[in-house]
Amino acid sequence: MAKGKEHMNLVFIGHVDHGKSTTVGRLLYDAGGIDEQTMKKLQEKAKDLGKAGFEFAFVMDNLKEERERGLTIDLSHKKFETEKYYFTIIDAPGHRDFIKNMITGASQADAAVLVVAANDGVMAQTKEHVFLSKTLGVNQLIIAINKMDMKDYKEDVFNSVKEQVSQLLKTVGYDPSKIPFVPLASLKGDNVVKKSENMSWYSGPTLLEALNNLAVPEKPINLPLRLPIQDVYNITGIGVVPVGRVDTGILKVGQKVKIMPARDGKGVVGEIKSIEMHHEQLQQAEPGDNVGINIRGVTKKDVTRGDVIGPEDNPPKVASEFTAQIVVLNHPSVMTKGYTPVFHVHTAQVACTITEIVKKLNPATGETLQEHPDFIKNGDAAIVKVKPTKPLAIETFKDIPQLARFAVRDSGSTVAAGMCTELVEHKP
Repeated sequence: MAKGKEHMNLVFIGHVDHGKSTTVGRLLYDAGGIDEQTMKKLQEKAKDLGKAGFEFAFVMDNLKEERERGLTIDLSHKKFETEKYYFTIIDAPGHRDFIKNMITGASQADAAVLVVAANDGVMAQTKEHVFLSKTLGVNQLIIAINKMDMKDYKEDVFNSVKEQVSQLLKTVGYDPSKIPFVPLASLKGDNVVKKSENMSWYSGPTLLEALNNLAVPEKPINLPLRLPIQDVYNITGIGVVPVGRVDTGILKVGQKVKIMPARDGKGVVGEIKSIEMHHEQLQQAEPGDNVGINIRGVTKKDVTRGDVIGPEDNPPKVASEFTAQIVVLNHPSVMTKGYTPVFHVHTAQVACTITEIVKKLNPATGETLQEHPDFIKNGDAAIVKVKPTKPLAIETFKDIPQLARFAVRDSGSTVAAGMCTELVEHKP
């Protein structure tokens, strides 16, 4: 870990083929995150495959293979530093990966770089990613208008794409006047790390400078402890080790905790025996820390992925039903009462039934358009009532926003995203 530097999770989003991989690869290479030798190998590989010019994308694609082979040299977690921060880049670009990563909350992004190609402008996934970012609580954006070289680096092209994107951002509730728009040609390296000589009309920051200008998000340490479990390991000589990321509050050795909804919503009580991060023993862990913990009094059959750890005197809430505000992103037809897709909340995946569509909202302003509609479709925002098919740990947005957000998936794609606004507590 870089001593004294703040850590941030960064996600790259945007339509397929708009140059996300190339932008990330170029950024890592020019900022010294990848050495010459690795780059040469990738260049040769690109040439052999008849894809010269794709070497930067390969930087990210190599990850995919490494992941599939289960190697740990995961380039995307190779620390990438600017003068001010060190970043973890989440997402080996790819639409599905992005959504999955964003949603399991394994890495709630602190900021997103939206890549939009100058020759295409706003496309379907551009819209979907912007919607998702807002609904999932990514508050800081940087807009990279890429492939300027394909448009002769013209200022009017940049301005027209910037205008298009600004309109889109406004409909979702972002303020474009507070968001940097950076013209890039990632393949050539213009304005990624080095200032471009081809766009003298642009006086703003390079992508690297824009990353340096991001603000560190406040760590929610004043909220009650919430640690969603991502996996549970059985380690010889130690016992049961749940692994996860602290979302809110502080986890301390010796603390009495309650894990919910373990054992059908009744919960399990234990005491934190040890906390480990990056193979080091810690006395306490803060929001953003990925830790393994050993809990006295907890066995393998007590806990599972999707359970949440909280203080014994303020345990995680478990809902028997809840009210949510959702945005329909990508449903093949319409969503009606009785629909039962899978809700992804923090690390939990639970099938839930929409029992009532309370009202349809204007997605940009939140005002009511229609009470009790029969159905909702793509682009609609709505207030719905939801009943999980089994106890689910979830919080309301006003209490603990980090555990209120969710995505709704059905047969492999994200159909909606939203947040829990009210809940009825489960009584075991």
